[in-house]
Amino acid sequence: MSAKILIVEDEPAIQELLAFNVEKAGFQASCAGSAERAWQQVRENKPDLILLDWMLPDTSGVVLAKQLRADAGTKAIPIIMLTARGEERDKVAGLESGADDYITKPFSPRELMARIRAVLRRHAPQAPDETVAAGGLELLPGAHRVSAMGREIELGPTEFRLLHFFMTHAERVYSRTQLLDQVWGTQTFVEERTVDVHIRRLRAVLEPAGMDNLIQTVRGSGYRFSVN
Repeated sequence: MSAKILIVEDEPAIQELLAFNVEKAGFQASCAGSAERAWQQVRENKPDLILLDWMLPDTSGVVLAKQLRADAGTKAIPIIMLTARGEERDKVAGLESGADDYITKPFSPRELMARIRAVLRRHAPQAPDETVAAGGLELLPGAHRVSAMGREIELGPTEFRLLHFFMTHAERVYSRTQLLDQVWGTQTFVEERTVDVHIRRLRAVLEPAGMDNLIQTVRGSGYRFSVN
């Protein structure tokens, strides 16, 4: 069955164009013109991916992305942020809100479809079900659960894959480019700065358990997961 894409965009012409291209690419498209309507549709028929416009009439896409990530039922849905804002600080704000990717208007339908496919590939189940344990952390890929000293912690899908990779490749330094290839995939448009954003989010979740220092920055080289 083809992936279900929810388009959250208040401009009817852009909404129609996006839906046309999404369906032309073989996906199922549904549309919402506001954050409130988007919530209703997510509850009624959970999508496989959300195309989320930054500017909405009732609230911003950034706020909606944070709400989706904070809800247990929607936190794993991939989000691509659509916006006319091209500044680096805006891209970082979009990623830190929980978006998995970010595309600046105007963009070509071909680029958008490539990004959609890349994000869906990254979120496709592919991790083995074998439990991984290191440094007081226990990760269960099949159940998408992580616990710190026996206490469950909540991770978004990208942080979960990142932590899984680190825990299964401990004590080795990986550059941002290598992490993009290993965690995001080689056919991706994501910028290297994205790695820093997700590392920061991963550390923030681990910090209350005193485990944020397991993710170490190696100056001039990249990052390393180490229990030593």
